[in-house]
Amino acid sequence: MANIKFEYIWLDGYKPEANLRSKTKVLQLDNYKGEVDILPDWSFDGSSTKQAEGHSSDCVLKPVRVYHDPQRIDAYLVVCEVYNADGTPHKSNTRATIKNDSEDYWFGFEQEYVLEVDGLPIGFPEKGYPAPQGPYYCAVGDGNVAGREIVEEHMDICLEAGIGITGVNAEVLLGQWEYQCLGKGATKAGDDLIASRYLLYRITEQYGIKVNLHPKPVKGDWNGSGMHCNFSNSAMRNEGGEAMFKAICEAFRPVHEEHIAVYGAYNEERLTGLHETQSINDFSYGVSDRGASIRIPVNTAANWKGYLEDRRPASNADPYLIVARIIKTVESANVLV
Repeated sequence: MANIKFEYIWLDGYKPEANLRSKTKVLQLDNYKGEVDILPDWSFDGSSTKQAEGHSSDCVLKPVRVYHDPQRIDAYLVVCEVYNADGTPHKSNTRATIKNDSEDYWFGFEQEYVLEVDGLPIGFPEKGYPAPQGPYYCAVGDGNVAGREIVEEHMDICLEAGIGITGVNAEVLLGQWEYQCLGKGATKAGDDLIASRYLLYRITEQYGIKVNLHPKPVKGDWNGSGMHCNFSNSAMRNEGGEAMFKAICEAFRPVHEEHIAVYGAYNEERLTGLHETQSINDFSYGVSDRGASIRIPVNTAANWKGYLEDRRPASNADPYLIVARIIKTVESANVLV
């Protein structure tokens, strides 16, 4: 029998945006191979996470996805859903809102974030600002990027854990980075994003650096942080057609406000119509248009097969709410196609 560490990870009940929480369970197991169904449920004090009252504080963690934990010996990361004591999903359990989990749907998140020290993005001077943005996007060289060692470590650990990281790059704001995370199936996409965020937070603890997911981390003439969501289903990838893609885009128009409502807190500070965004009050789509709500990639428009990019989600958004809402809208469009 081996002592194996399992880090149970969940989203708490804080508003307007949930925080990640975790705690470690040690189990004695033989020949554990990453099976999720043999892991026990585990209760926690919901009164300390805004998920229960003190007089009835037990909430239950149900394991739903397991990843190897490269940073610890004999250890695994366990993404969990939160349930009430009566066996029903907790109201904060946004993963349970996903109704269609078919691998027919693929989601690629572009998670932007800012690394901070003492309230400033790393690389910023103690007083004033660096040179205006322009030289920082996909840059190389001291003064043009800051924090690359953290970014590289995070990418390597995520890949070793089995998380679907497909790339990283420096972003438009100095100290701002992005990684791309692809999942086939709605819950897999959300779980990978949650696990990747968890590892990013844990890595930066060692450096004394904060991860800022606010969609407008620096006020003024600086880009915000988003989490663009690329999405497709098999019909979009294999059948396609201009009429299909335009019908899907048009299906998003009447439910724009419903999408914005689940696309992250403080997003109005980012979606201003400037800095490669459309106004939060308007909806638009266009080929290769980074100022639109939904961008039709030029490669998709070349033969009208592929994916679409929803550019509205904020960097702090809940991935489960995003994928659930997108699937609902796409499926309403498929009736018309």
